[in-house]
Amino acid sequence: MTTLSSPLRTTTAPQPSSSGPRPRARRTPRDWLRDGGLSTLIIALPMILVFGVFSWFPIGRALVMSLQQTNLISTPEFVGLDNFVFVLQDPLLGKAVANTLWFALLALVFGYPLPLAAAVLMSEVRRMRGLFSALAYLPVVVPPVVAVLLWKFFYDASPTGVFNTIAGWVGLGPFPWLQDASSAMPSLVLEATWAAAGGTVIIYLAALVGVRTELYEAAEVDGAGVWRKIWHVTLPQLRGVLFITLILQVIGTSQVFLEPFLFTGGGPNNATLTVLMLIYDYAFGSSLGGNYGAATALSLMLAGVLAVLSAIYFRVTRPWSS
Repeated sequence: MTTLSSPLRTTTAPQPSSSGPRPRARRTPRDWLRDGGLSTLIIALPMILVFGVFSWFPIGRALVMSLQQTNLISTPEFVGLDNFVFVLQDPLLGKAVANTLWFALLALVFGYPLPLAAAVLMSEVRRMRGLFSALAYLPVVVPPVVAVLLWKFFYDASPTGVFNTIAGWVGLGPFPWLQDASSAMPSLVLEATWAAAGGTVIIYLAALVGVRTELYEAAEVDGAGVWRKIWHVTLPQLRGVLFITLILQVIGTSQVFLEPFLFTGGGPNNATLTVLMLIYDYAFGSSLGGNYGAATALSLMLAGVLAVLSAIYFRVTRPWSS
């Protein structure tokens, strides 16, 4: 018996193209309309207009004013880059930048680890944790001007001042506090840390809730003490939050104005003059009308530095958001 066999039909699997992914088709205005782009634009248009009027228009106006010699009274005169040259040649600019950096450094040394230490200690408390959290956040609720005026009363340099009286109980003082150039900036940092630390404490407490308890249990099995658990478990688990708060604090301290303005007015002997204080002096230092061109020029220079810091922040934190 003969079996007829038909020739085998071989099929070849399609090979992947070596030219890479196919380019996406370009969207046309008709595609945009069909996908509801027009209705989306109509809904977002009021928000775009409000944002443009109250945000982008002032920025554009500042760009124009930085190229003008104007006090908002007389007719403005275009002077090109003379305002930037004036600011860069101002001998007070170096002093203001140095004071701002000094404030930022002191705020990082004292104000950055303190909220973390307070949050770690409060996370170990089993009872009345809510009360301690409320007390830590209470300074944030106090209006900033009220807080500064209250601390200014505490900083009375006389022997009967509040802080000098407390220091006298242990045989110290009296201290000049705000009246001395060497102690004025640390005094400002102390108040600023007290006023802002509560919000950071709450952020750290929320982040500590996400730390897995089995990591602490494993560390205890290995014989780790409290400090080793904090160093090897807590800090590595909070590295993302720690870095974000670090960048935000650097950006925030570079814009310090309220404390030196209300405490010392930039004194004594320009020891607390900051960049924003210098901008204020340019704009409002004269009763006849300030140099708003120089003020906006320095503002744009500060904004450029902060933009670079923000770009570095977004670049470094991009892997964490994916």
